Amino acid sequence: MNANRADHTVKMMCKVLKLSRTGYYKWLKRGESERERRDRELIDQILLIHRDTRGIYGAPRIHTELRTNGIKVGKKRVARLMREVGICGVTRRKK
Repeated sequence: MNANRADHTVKMMCKVLKLSRTGYYKWLKRGESERERRDRELIDQILLIHRDTRGIYGAPRIHTELRTNGIKVGKKRVARLMREVGICGVTRRKK
């Protein structure tokens, strides 16, 4: 909605999207959730491991590395965060 505020009023956008204006403004003022904060910290750790391994490690190995460092996180969450950031591991081809 922020991207379209120059073209349309908040009242009209809320009506089209069937949202309340008060809910929209509360959402704007609300801070970052605990999960978002934790995801941001995990992304920093994932990028660090990915860089240290020269971009070779994928989600399973990064997951193992995080668990070794004492960070409890699921493999699917690591894969999702890696997709969001746009990084992936190197796959080996069988000859």
